[in-house]
Amino acid sequence: MTRVSIFLVIVAFIAGMVGCAQLANSYTLTIASATGGAVTAPGEGDFIYAAGTVINLVAIPDPNYHFKCWAGDVGTIGNVNATTTKITMNDNYSITANFAEQYGLAAGDRHTVGLKSDGTVVAVGWNAFGQCNVGGWKDVLQIAAGAWHTVGLQSDGTTVAVGWNISGQCEVDNWTDIIQVTAGDYHTVGLQFDGTVVAAGNNTYEECDVGDWRNIIQVAAGDYHTVGLKSDGTVIAVGAHASGQCNVGNWTYIIQVAAGSSYTVGLKADGTVLAVGDNESGQCDVVDWKNVIHVAAGDYHTVGLESDGTVIAVGADDYSQCDVSGWTDIVQVAAGGLHTLGLKSNGTVAAVGWNYYWQCNVDGWDLD
Repeated sequence: MTRVSIFLVIVAFIAGMVGCAQLANSYTLTIASATGGAVTAPGEGDFIYAAGTVINLVAIPDPNYHFKCWAGDVGTIGNVNATTTKITMNDNYSITANFAEQYGLAAGDRHTVGLKSDGTVVAVGWNAFGQCNVGGWKDVLQIAAGAWHTVGLQSDGTTVAVGWNISGQCEVDNWTDIIQVTAGDYHTVGLQFDGTVVAAGNNTYEECDVGDWRNIIQVAAGDYHTVGLKSDGTVIAVGAHASGQCNVGNWTYIIQVAAGSSYTVGLKADGTVLAVGDNESGQCDVVDWKNVIHVAAGDYHTVGLESDGTVIAVGADDYSQCDVSGWTDIVQVAAGGLHTLGLKSNGTVAAVGWNYYWQCNVDGWDLD
């Protein structure tokens, strides 16, 4: 054997040993999701990482579902109950993101609506326009509350609405293939299965001009503007713009949007939050928020649900609607005109804020 041949054999041997060493110090992470959502970071399937690598995990529930927990080899996951968390690769792991059908809350200007796990709906608060007349609703998957009207998405993809109809915001009986609804002051918006959007009601500021929207995965409605989250994580908005509430064209990596009176909030995949528009009460002061998994926007205050089940809030607090620092074990938040709601994992509800019309009288509710 020539010296060159011997050299090549030695090089190949060393390379093989290095390759084995690399394999020995790498682990496989297998990720799957149950019905009701998906893992968006790092994705689903098999991933190989060097030993000790810390991986960001992000699970996003589908409409009408909420995140439940991570299951499987969860020993090194930071928080198994958080949609946004981390896993440290010290071995081969297989994990699954689990979701559950959504029971939920919606907050109007002066009323509160609750969706029970059996598909029925309850409501308390001001009922001058019949916005709380939801006792006969059944097979409801999701709810929304406008200023003085209430909307329900039914299991067959149709919608129902009660309450003030001065602008035709309750004329949604002919909608089909709907997967999410949202309600502004005088308009109602529905997201269809194919990613298109429909709207009914007041269109003075072109807040209902959504007929050309495509690839939308979530919608939100403010007083007079409408916001759409696209499948690529960007955001579109139409409607009233006097306070800059539609300045969302440069947003990226967004996983949820919320619309307040004259402002817009966006939750990013890394748990941080953006906000544009009216900030007279400090409702857009969210730049230092971290580890947030859900946001809600009221008239003049913003609420964030953190990954550990606690809640933060900024903005107008004249009725203590931002006094949420003691809340724990929360899985969803909602913000009304001057009140704030928190849904606990056991189906009970917490409420703070203006209660003149008993919109915070939810102590006896059990939505599970």
